[in-house]
Amino acid sequence: MQSPPEQLGSFYLGAAYDLESGQRSETPINYDARDLVTHAVCVGMTGSGKTGLCIGLLEEAAIDKVPALLIDPKGDITNLLLQFPELRPEDFEPWINADDARRKEKTVAEFAASTAETWQKGLADWGITGERMKLLADHTAYTIFTPGSEMGTPINIMGSLAAPKLDWAVEAEAIRERIGGTVAALLGLAGVNADPVRSREGILLANIFEFYWQQGEDMDLEKLIAAITNPPVKKLGAFEVDVFFPSKERFNLAMSFNTLLASPKFQSWLKGEPLDVDQLFFTAEGKPRHSVIYIAHLSDSERMFIVTLLLENLITWMRKQSGTTSLRALLYFDEVFGYFPPTAEPPSKRPLLTLLKQARAFGLGCVLVTQNPVDIDYKGLTNAGTWFIGKLQAERDKERVLSGLKGALSEAGKSDAVDYDKLITRLGSRVFLMNNVNDDGPVVFHTRWAMSYLRGPLTLPQVRTLAGASQPAQAVAAPAAAPEVAAPAAPPPSVQPPPPETFPSAAVTAVPAGFQPSPPAVAPEVKQAYLPCAVDDRTAIRLAGESAGAQIAVKGVNLVYDVGILGAATVRFVDTKRDINAQDEVLLLASGGRQMTGLDWGRAERLPLAPNDLGRDPEPVDSAQGPFFAEPPEGFSSVKAYSSAAKDLADWLYYNEALDLTVHPDLGVYRKPGEDERSFTIRLQQAARERRDDEVDKLRAKADKEIQRVADKLAKERQSLAADESKAQAKQAEQWVNIGESVLNFFTGRSTRRAVSSATSKWNQAQAAAQNVEQSKQLIEQLTGEKQKLEEQLLADIADITARWEQVADALTTEQIKPRRTDVDVRTTALAWVPMWQVQYDDNLGERTTSIPAYIRP
Repeated sequence: MQSPPEQLGSFYLGAAYDLESGQRSETPINYDARDLVTHAVCVGMTGSGKTGLCIGLLEEAAIDKVPALLIDPKGDITNLLLQFPELRPEDFEPWINADDARRKEKTVAEFAASTAETWQKGLADWGITGERMKLLADHTAYTIFTPGSEMGTPINIMGSLAAPKLDWAVEAEAIRERIGGTVAALLGLAGVNADPVRSREGILLANIFEFYWQQGEDMDLEKLIAAITNPPVKKLGAFEVDVFFPSKERFNLAMSFNTLLASPKFQSWLKGEPLDVDQLFFTAEGKPRHSVIYIAHLSDSERMFIVTLLLENLITWMRKQSGTTSLRALLYFDEVFGYFPPTAEPPSKRPLLTLLKQARAFGLGCVLVTQNPVDIDYKGLTNAGTWFIGKLQAERDKERVLSGLKGALSEAGKSDAVDYDKLITRLGSRVFLMNNVNDDGPVVFHTRWAMSYLRGPLTLPQVRTLAGASQPAQAVAAPAAAPEVAAPAAPPPSVQPPPPETFPSAAVTAVPAGFQPSPPAVAPEVKQAYLPCAVDDRTAIRLAGESAGAQIAVKGVNLVYDVGILGAATVRFVDTKRDINAQDEVLLLASGGRQMTGLDWGRAERLPLAPNDLGRDPEPVDSAQGPFFAEPPEGFSSVKAYSSAAKDLADWLYYNEALDLTVHPDLGVYRKPGEDERSFTIRLQQAARERRDDEVDKLRAKADKEIQRVADKLAKERQSLAADESKAQAKQAEQWVNIGESVLNFFTGRSTRRAVSSATSKWNQAQAAAQNVEQSKQLIEQLTGEKQKLEEQLLADIADITARWEQVADALTTEQIKPRRTDVDVRTTALAWVPMWQVQYDDNLGERTTSIPAYIRP
């Protein structure tokens, strides 16, 4: 079979299947990615091919650059990372199950070779090439997260206790729902058997979270324990806290959480990447990501805890997105059994219901999978627009699925005239019934061959092996920690600093040439500013040694202050059309030589400092090291000189400053001031996806009309052909009757003139009918070719649209926003004292002096 042309936004799931003949056809089944926005449900017994179908769907999403959060309770979805584009036996061998090889009476190497051959044939049979498999790896990054374990990439759950960045005035109800889910998950994890809504424990924790989150303060377990013993609220309802929940009993609750926190096993929950949905969906560079949340190793309470936190954080992320009809991201839940029951209310159920009801408006699709159809809340699943139904084991399973499917059809306003019962009964392995409310009716199809190796569930040690082989280059960089002041670096071996006692004493310290031991007297009206000293003397010595590139012996180190003119200003950039109102702080250091006049601000140094970094006094150092001060330029005490410098600076900023704006002209998307490249890349990709889908829709609507016009003519001509063929057959029969009659008349002696005339007429009519048949066939052939050309042109045009929006970054341009005169505000010009380290050393060629800037950290 030949695979369909590559179309982003169209998922290649398999081929149409005829239940009567038990054969698949050559008609590919393509699924519109946007239909996943209305969510999907996949049900099927073990062996139905459910995992293969879902892995195939996720592969298509990866090729389409759709990020996904994949909850994997059994370990099957880890197979998504077993991608071997070259299909070599040695690639498969580490993942071969030795028991499977033994049952086949083969060695592991032999079984790996036969498996590689099976995969080669399977993929070739479905028209899947190595080039397509390469897209799978190139378009999306993959990471296996293992909460509570360091075998894969661990997740730090403390990020999930951070205050959500939502407006309380607008999103109070949503935030309280998240608090309820978080409290329920925490109580379950701590082993506290209490109703999260009505119990004292749940009410107290909910009030604690609300108190701190309303103030924008993040929570962690230590803070929670302290708040339980000493609540920040004084009353709960009409009662004082100590009456509602006595101190002794609160202490017992606090001990439950403290026991959890003190457990060595729990420490792995506090390591790794933060539980940040945005980072789970995209790498640090903005590349789409499939994050597998592997929870097969966890206890039931731990699973419920992490699943609930994930879902609550996903809802928070969702509410911050803009509305769209395109597929923005996926939530895939490989086995929803136990998390979405029909009667019970586990902490995971409410957020799942919220997602099914609200996520479509934000382009977030949910795919829920189960092999246990009985224990699922099908009323909640009426929001699912697509149902993938595979082979079912028991009659009651089929009844429950039919009940849920009929509910979904009713919700979508569709009729259930199809005998779904009969269709489902006849399904076999890898054959599925797909009912998509966005299509005209159900489709039976055979799933395609998965590009990933379906090895089966992976154990935790195998996950460690897989993660070590594939993840380090794809993992999102953890948020940068607060900068620390490094300890002074030791000088390299090539530098021999003198011991402290060898420096000259203050009494005999020589003042460096061009400097003086104290700052000059400056008029009080003149502002002065000391740049910070960010480099110490030992670092300066090391830098001097590196600069010399040879063995040096340090003779002395002095801190000197050079002189310059500092200009501090703010420049505002306004673009009302794009709703931009940005302000830039500018700090420039200019040197005017020996005079205050003629400053060239174009050659000034732009300092990576803030006004608050500036000081009023020099850096205190050992008296043997100075500090020493340069002689200021002429006119340095003239206030007019600084006013003139300020005017020159304002003119220079007006003419030379500009805000560079990265813009995609066609999409109208621009990089907002202060927006990091990753966030802009993600927004740009989503905008391109939406424009691509919109253009394809318009193109398809236009082309479909023309194709339908030709199809209607073709159908009409086929009906005409059938009529012509029937007429031709009748005329031919009449012709032979007349011929027979003429022959009979000839032998019986009757008059043949009339018979011959009639036969001739019938022959002419038969010929005309045959000619009409031939003309109809030619016209049908012509219309068929015309329809095929239109369809091929449509596919080609769609491919062009897809290719154009695939390389969306190539069309980026840079525009500039210039400030208005009134947008330039020079706040001050001042006499600047610039710290420098003067290092005197001997490099065996002579004594030398070098200056190391001290105000910029190397």
